[in-house]
Amino acid sequence: MTRQRTTRPAAVAGMFYPDHPGELQDQIDHFLNEDSYSSTQVPKALIVPHAGYSYSGSIAATAYRSIMQYRYVIRKVILLGPAHRVPLHGLGLPAVDQFQTPLGEIKLDTKSIAQLVDDFPQVRYSDQAHAEEHSLEVQVPFLQSVLASFRLIPFVVGDATELEVAEVIDHLWGGDECLIVISSDLSHFHNYAKAVRLDAETAVAIEALKGDELPDHSACGRIPISGLLRVARQRKMAIQRFDLRNSGDTAGDKQQVVGYGAWGLFQS
Repeated sequence: MTRQRTTRPAAVAGMFYPDHPGELQDQIDHFLNEDSYSSTQVPKALIVPHAGYSYSGSIAATAYRSIMQYRYVIRKVILLGPAHRVPLHGLGLPAVDQFQTPLGEIKLDTKSIAQLVDDFPQVRYSDQAHAEEHSLEVQVPFLQSVLASFRLIPFVVGDATELEVAEVIDHLWGGDECLIVISSDLSHFHNYAKAVRLDAETAVAIEALKGDELPDHSACGRIPISGLLRVARQRKMAIQRFDLRNSGDTAGDKQQVVGYGAWGLFQS
């Protein structure tokens, strides 16, 4: 008898992004087609924001369009984002078989997930941490739109060290078939001028691959970013900035803004 698949349903559809499949696909396509991008190299990793699409979707799209021409190359995605709702020690993985969005279901790499929980003391199952977490969910429709077929390994990162994250990323590194995505916004709730200054300083540290120089409140995903940058520094990777803006540039006022950046990392 075939076991029925277990599913993590979409939690923020209709809030962070449209819950109607056609409307959602049209919005993502609009963002992706705002500009063009071509490269002879597959990005190994992306850093992308995770706010509501009206605020940060156009910034995220600058990174996602960089992998569109490799839609048949990339077949596995390692996705890491910060825990916003549930206190979590270490890195949390879901015990379900698939994630659901209005665009359909994406299968998880359940075999690798089980092995990670067994092999790394900082990795554990936590469906509770995933249940309402938006930092990962908002990336999935973009991935569904730009990749032909892939399996997902989604981590919610809680109270963890840069080294603990780096160990897991390095273990899962793989080849061109494997993409690493870090989901993070930048500064939160400063006025426009201060946010621009703070985010510019954050961008300097990221582009120098110096995650250990990121202040605590520079990015909500500071720990997963730092873990990635540690591995990138060891592997002598190149980094490219795709975009750096904030909600005052897109859909919000300029009194209290949230910063967004998008980067790609490439094997040098």
